[in-house]
Amino acid sequence: MAEKRQHPNILITGTPGTGKTQLATRLAEITKMKHINIGKVAAENECYDGYDEALDCKVLDEDKILSCIEADMAKGNNVVDYHGSDFFDEDWFDIVFCLRAEIEVLNKRLEERGYSEEKIKNNLESEIFQVLLEEARDSYDPEIVHQLSSNTLSDVESNLQRISTWIKSWHSDNDTDVDR
Repeated sequence: MAEKRQHPNILITGTPGTGKTQLATRLAEITKMKHINIGKVAAENECYDGYDEALDCKVLDEDKILSCIEADMAKGNNVVDYHGSDFFDEDWFDIVFCLRAEIEVLNKRLEERGYSEEKIKNNLESEIFQVLLEEARDSYDPEIVHQLSSNTLSDVESNLQRISTWIKSWHSDNDTDVDR
């Protein structure tokens, strides 16, 4: 990006069911950042490139998604939530938080969503083997990738505090005005 942003961009990633959307929504409310839920952007702009029968989900058209959010990302002040992280432009994010959940907690959440046995198994294996954490570490400078526990409401509150503190530090380090 040619011009330095006045506000940071944050990516919240992790296995489905770890609480990304809940955290991103609350964070956006508290910080007045724009919440970009990639699933909603895809649905609103028909950013799909087929259907995965095995996982029972639509296949994302990544190039179309990138086009849809590029202008917002250039401005900054966004909290993006999506389970994948490897297709975004590397310089879009100032920090990446990968949410992690205990297997029992995650299993219960996915069952409550009505996911098929195969889809639950796939997501639990992804969490066990840290697939999305490793994807984020491979896609961005590992120094900006942080994992956060997301098992309880207390974890959510702690994560909100931690990220809010980071945002204040980012503004201080970048000599930008924290007032929006």
